[in-house]
Amino acid sequence: MTTGSSVTSKTSEGDRMQKLSASAQERSALKRNGLVDRLFELATRSSALLVLLLLGTITGSLVLAGWPALQELGLSFFTGDRWAANVENFGALPAIYGTLVTSLIAIAIAIPVSLGIAIFLTELCPPKLRRTIGTMVELLAGVPSIIYGMWGVEVLAPFLQSHFPSVFPAGTGLTTAGLILAIMIIPFITAVTRDVMHTVPPIMRESAYGLGCTTWEVIRHVIFPSVKGGMLGGVILGLGRALGETMAVTFVIGNNLFLSATLTGQGTSIAALIANQFSEADGLQRSALLLLGLVLFLITFAVLALARFMLKRMEQRAA
Repeated sequence: MTTGSSVTSKTSEGDRMQKLSASAQERSALKRNGLVDRLFELATRSSALLVLLLLGTITGSLVLAGWPALQELGLSFFTGDRWAANVENFGALPAIYGTLVTSLIAIAIAIPVSLGIAIFLTELCPPKLRRTIGTMVELLAGVPSIIYGMWGVEVLAPFLQSHFPSVFPAGTGLTTAGLILAIMIIPFITAVTRDVMHTVPPIMRESAYGLGCTTWEVIRHVIFPSVKGGMLGGVILGLGRALGETMAVTFVIGNNLFLSATLTGQGTSIAALIANQFSEADGLQRSALLLLGLVLFLITFAVLALARFMLKRMEQRAA
């Protein structure tokens, strides 16, 4: 009996030690996992704060660098219709007008073309051609902007000048720049729109077709309402690219530094004006160009804020 009790006691003691060891291992693993989670949270939070820090740094540096020009010129900087560095007359209105007009022309052309390509690729294109055409469209996004500018000044501008001389007497101008920008942003809007259209569950399409809907009715009443938020995001992405494009626009916009309230005449944009003059600028001119960069930054920020507001309103209506 004593021997049996001793064996039972040793077995219980061994089980208890094993349980204690397993419990210690579990605590160690939980502690280690908790440390990893805290480090991961710290890393992601630091990354998010770094973005805000960079944004604040860029804004602050532009404000400080452009402040002398704002003090010297005042509101006339934003309302002036002429930019003449030789007489220190810096009016930003021609560049602001050119930036907005070329971007709006580009968006007006790119949206229907991009939607048409996306609809064709997702709903109508034969499977054998879908990957090929999709890849070719995406390759357009990888073409350097200077190539678009060179093509515009060597091919597009002479074509417009020779075939539409009354509208494009010089070939270059705001509309020419808008056409180049439209070609550049079509791949971005198309790619985003196509991807969000692929997220629509197939059963929704099949149900609509089963009820007798046509392809256009399925696209209009089933697909578009489901992906309108993503489509708007693609449009804003393209608009942001158009607002900040530099080299391609510099080649074909004409670089006229006087305000001309026209759609086809020559003009300039904020990015093109900075690219043309910044390397040789100093003093008040350099400060004015940096202040112009701040204006472009604020325009882009306002466009993105408007997009976020529109997305929020769309989500609220959907809810």
